[in-house]
Amino acid sequence: MIEVQGLTKRYGSKVAVDDISFTVNKGEILGFLGPNGAGKSTTMNILTGYLSSNIGSVKIGEYDILEDPMKAKAKIGYLPENPPLYMDMTVKEYLDFVYDLKKVKIPRKRHIDEICGIVKITDVYNRIIKNLSKGYKQRVGLAQALVGNPEVLILDEPTVGLDPKQIIDIRKLIKDLGKKHTVILSSHILPEIQAVCDRVIIINRGRIVADDTAENLSATMSTDHRHLAIIEGPENEVYKTLSTIPGMVEVTTLGNRGNGMFEYSLEAKEGTDIRRELFKRMSGRNWPIMGLKSTELTLEDIFLKLTSSDISVPVASAETKKKIAESVLGEQEEELEEGFDNFWEEQAEKKEEDVTDEENGEEEAAEETTAEQSNNSSDENEDEQDKKDNGGEQ
Repeated sequence: MIEVQGLTKRYGSKVAVDDISFTVNKGEILGFLGPNGAGKSTTMNILTGYLSSNIGSVKIGEYDILEDPMKAKAKIGYLPENPPLYMDMTVKEYLDFVYDLKKVKIPRKRHIDEICGIVKITDVYNRIIKNLSKGYKQRVGLAQALVGNPEVLILDEPTVGLDPKQIIDIRKLIKDLGKKHTVILSSHILPEIQAVCDRVIIINRGRIVADDTAENLSATMSTDHRHLAIIEGPENEVYKTLSTIPGMVEVTTLGNRGNGMFEYSLEAKEGTDIRRELFKRMSGRNWPIMGLKSTELTLEDIFLKLTSSDISVPVASAETKKKIAESVLGEQEEELEEGFDNFWEEQAEKKEEDVTDEENGEEEAAEETTAEQSNNSSDENEDEQDKKDNGGEQ
């Protein structure tokens, strides 16, 4: 449904988006994450056609966003972080306005009534927008994105500023919308992405550093250096003993589990397996280990790990890599590498052609002027001769 190939955006010498490629399948909800300045907003603006890229392409369905913008944008419903609402209009007036603006061909009343039912704003249909709560305003923003029944929804921070109940309602709504639409969701609320999205892309320093499901990312990046342990024994002494295990970075007591058992969070250096030494020391002091399991990284852990380091290689599943590889056409990859240089060469050649055309035009204009002057001179000579001839006859 959405195909992004070799997208690059430069601002002078700064590369905001650096050769990123990904696809989003029909009916998929994709979470798009990145720290401030990572290129996330720039990418979103290029996807919606608000900005153009220096190199690369974006296809919405079969239409290129730059080559056929009207048809491509007709497939997109966009909700920016601040919904584009006219506060002095009623909800009905505003949605009628959006309907006319988009030149929708679906019967008006039936279509707008259906959208209001989907986003649950029927009860405020005739109210002025500025008098609505933040949650209702966000729903009206979602409604305008749905006008025209677009195949793709791009939602930028759709739950920002909402209270917990409103957030839960909007999340459920987005999940429902994902059954009929392809959705790209940008949010800084990581649990929201984990709860709603089928797949996650993390961008850092203009490059994709992760592209997979949250579960697969967690399984891929987790190692044996983080554990939860339930140990029966005196809490203070167990804590001290755990802290002296070679390679141990941090020990945290999480709570009393009763019957003399305490739960601990254990974090060792990456690449260090503390389990043998843990069993040895606990059994030596007759402190039974009642439970031990490796802990998976949360999406927040993964995000912080990938965006606070120099990692720049996507952590993607084989299936995801295959999809991206299959979507590359012909020699696209080689063309992208040479694209930037070719772009400037083409511009230089075009400029030379323009200069040549301009010079040729000036020469043609000069020749036309000379010819015109010559014709005028001939006409004047003929007039003089006629006057002389007429005088001679008299």
